[in-house]
Amino acid sequence: MKYKIEELCEINSENISKSDDIKYIYYLDTSNLTRGTINEIQKLIVGKDKLPSRAKRKVKVNDILISTVRPNQRHYGIIRKEIENLIVSTGFAVLSPNLKKVNPEYLYWYLTQDSIVNYLQSIAETSTSAYPSIKPSVIGGLEIDLPKLEEQKAIANILSTLDEKIETNNQINEKLEEMAQALFKHWFVDFEFPNENGKPYKSSGGEMVESELGMIPKGWRVGKVGEIIQLFDHKRIPLSKKERDKRDKIYPYYGAASLMDYVDDFIFNGLYILLGEDGTVVDDSGYPIIQYVWGKFWVNNHAHVIKGIENISEDFIYLYLRNINVNSIVTGAVQKKISQQNLKNLKALLPNNYDLIKEFSFIVNPWFTLLRNNIEQNRRLEKVRDTLLPKLMSGEIRVPVEEEK
Repeated sequence: MKYKIEELCEINSENISKSDDIKYIYYLDTSNLTRGTINEIQKLIVGKDKLPSRAKRKVKVNDILISTVRPNQRHYGIIRKEIENLIVSTGFAVLSPNLKKVNPEYLYWYLTQDSIVNYLQSIAETSTSAYPSIKPSVIGGLEIDLPKLEEQKAIANILSTLDEKIETNNQINEKLEEMAQALFKHWFVDFEFPNENGKPYKSSGGEMVESELGMIPKGWRVGKVGEIIQLFDHKRIPLSKKERDKRDKIYPYYGAASLMDYVDDFIFNGLYILLGEDGTVVDDSGYPIIQYVWGKFWVNNHAHVIKGIENISEDFIYLYLRNINVNSIVTGAVQKKISQQNLKNLKALLPNNYDLIKEFSFIVNPWFTLLRNNIEQNRRLEKVRDTLLPKLMSGEIRVPVEEEK
C-alpha cells in the first residue's frame, strides 16, 4: 500500500523552548553526522555556554535525521540509542515515525537509497537560496510502497546487521588509533620509551639535555622532517571536474583534505601519507591535515605525497606528522600553503639511533594492518548493503517472513 512520508511521520514536531527546564544539552550539527555515523556531539551547559542559534530540534530514539542542505553530502542518520537532552540543528528535518504504521529502520533505509538522495539533490539544485537546499515538505511528499510490518522488520534487520558490523569495525579502529597515538606520545613526546633495562626512560632517571626545542633525552637531536620522509609530489596529476566526470568511478581521487572523487586509473599504488599543501592545510590547533591512504589511487596537486625513508614505516610517519605543529611553516594570508621546502626544513626531535623507531613500528604496524583490513571489510560490506538496498525495497528480493499462527 502506498503512503506519503508525511502520513507515516511527524516532521520537526518538537523544538526546545524557554519553558524547558534543561541544565545542559547534547548538540548535533549536520556536519557531524554522515551516512549514519556521528563523529562528534557537543555537550553545552545552558546559561554558561553560548548555544548555537540553530540548536532547536528535540530528538528521541527512532527519529530519522536528514539534512535539508546539499542532500548529496549524505548528512543523515537514525537515533538508535537514548541520548539525554539531544538537540539537533534546524538544518535537519527530524522525522518521528508512527510505529504502528512503519518500522523506523525500514523507513530510514528507504530514505537513504541513492535514488531518493539523488532526487532530493535535484530538487535542492533548483532552490533560490544561497546553497542547494530543500524544504522538509519535499521529504514529506515522497511516496513509499509499504509491505506488512513483519516484512519491513525482516528487511530492516538484514540491512541493520550489515550496518552494525560496519560500526563495530569503526569502533575497533578508533581504539586501535587511540592505542597507537597513546604509545607514540608516551615514547616520543613524554620520552618514556624503554631504556636498556626495559623501564620508562625519563621517569627512571634517564639523562636529559638542553636543546633549542627544550629538554630532550641524551642521544637525541633537533633534526628536520626532511630527514625521515620522501616526497613523491612530482608524480601528482590534477584533473578538473569536467575531466573526472568523463571517467568511470573505480579508483579514489584525493585532494588536500579528503577523498574528492573516483576515476578510472591510478598513479600511486601502496601505502602513503597525504599532507595538505594548499587550501585546507591545518586544523584549528595548527596540526597538519593528514590522510592515511593505501592501494591504488590518484592525487591532485593540493596534497603532498609522502613515504618514510628506508626502514621508517608510513605508520610511524603518520603518527609523527599528526603530533607536530606546523603553524610556523604555513604561508599565505588568503590561500594557506605548506611548501615542500618548508615541510622538509621543519624542525623535529629525532633519536640519533633509528632502532627506537623500528622497535616502535614493530609494535604498532600490526595494529595498522588490522585497521586497514577492517576498512577494506567495511568497503565490501557497504557494497553488499548498497546492492541489496534497492532490490529489497523494490521487492525484487523478497525476505521470508514467518506467518503468524
